[in-house]
Amino acid sequence: MNTFGNIFRLTSFGESHGEAIGGVIDGCPAGIFIDKEFIQNELDRRKPGQSDLTTSRKEPDQVEFLSGIYEGKTTGTPIGFIVRNNNQHSSDYDNLKDVFRPSHADYTYQQKYGHRDHRGGGRSSARETIARVVGGAIAKLALKESGIVITAYTSQVGSIRLEKPDAELDFNAIEQTPVRCPDLETARQMIERIQQIKAEGDTIGGVITCVCRGVPAGLGEPVFGKLHAALGSAMLSINAAKGFEYGLGFEGVQYKGSEVNDLFYRKPDGSAGTKTNHSGGIQGGISNGEPVYFRVAFKPVATLLMEQPTIDRSGNETVVKVKGRHDPCVLPRAVPIVEAMAAMTILDYKLLAKA
Repeated sequence: MNTFGNIFRLTSFGESHGEAIGGVIDGCPAGIFIDKEFIQNELDRRKPGQSDLTTSRKEPDQVEFLSGIYEGKTTGTPIGFIVRNNNQHSSDYDNLKDVFRPSHADYTYQQKYGHRDHRGGGRSSARETIARVVGGAIAKLALKESGIVITAYTSQVGSIRLEKPDAELDFNAIEQTPVRCPDLETARQMIERIQQIKAEGDTIGGVITCVCRGVPAGLGEPVFGKLHAALGSAMLSINAAKGFEYGLGFEGVQYKGSEVNDLFYRKPDGSAGTKTNHSGGIQGGISNGEPVYFRVAFKPVATLLMEQPTIDRSGNETVVKVKGRHDPCVLPRAVPIVEAMAAMTILDYKLLAKA
């Protein structure tokens, strides 16, 4: 399953220390203006080495389009692209060839395939998400023409949580800090926490919140193709993602129905709206025209710069200490990935609604 989507489909390929990461996008509508500067900026938000909160691996992550674009617009045919790997330190992983890192995909890949690329995790590396960000950027450009805007931000690092509701946040401040939290004081606390954890050779997790504005009513299927199920599947396919909730999510179980029902009212333009949005913009698996919002929980990065007990391929107990360059916290670089997966899902379901 290296292909994502129904009509708007992305097939990705490549490994962390291979020649390149790339993809083929099929089903993209023709005539979409391709803003290459915007797409590159999306990749720059994801790339390593952008701050001291991320891995020090230096990669330009320059995208090269091979097909499907002519005179600056999509042609409706498959869009092929690659991003070349230029800064691999494969020797950093020599000691991992025959041992399994705790909480990584090393053991499961070995069991499934009987053979694995141990360099940087191979296909299981988060570097694969480059292809998702390119696909998501193109989906964003297509959605922009319909007034749909998708914004994600870091809302929690460890126990440090942003308590302000979305309506009180300035989304323009998201890119003002390396942790990508729109509240500057909370961002400062998050940065200090990540830096502290990094100095200890450890890692920390957190939560990313995503808000999709302008999503029309009617997207999603009533039973097995629910919009929130598709978004959940998309988010849980991201490396290190451990949880997904939309609307009030788990918090909603503590309330009575009379406290959380989203009451309908007639808007000045005559259309229907809800006075609250505890449903997260989705009811019965179908978008209701209110903003779609959800949260994704990410675990602490499994790669620790300290010794940990493990076993080797023969089942012998041993100790592993990882070398190389790694993120102490995945959240800052995961923000554009969450946006990308949301954009591809919303566009795919928008196209399904027209099919």
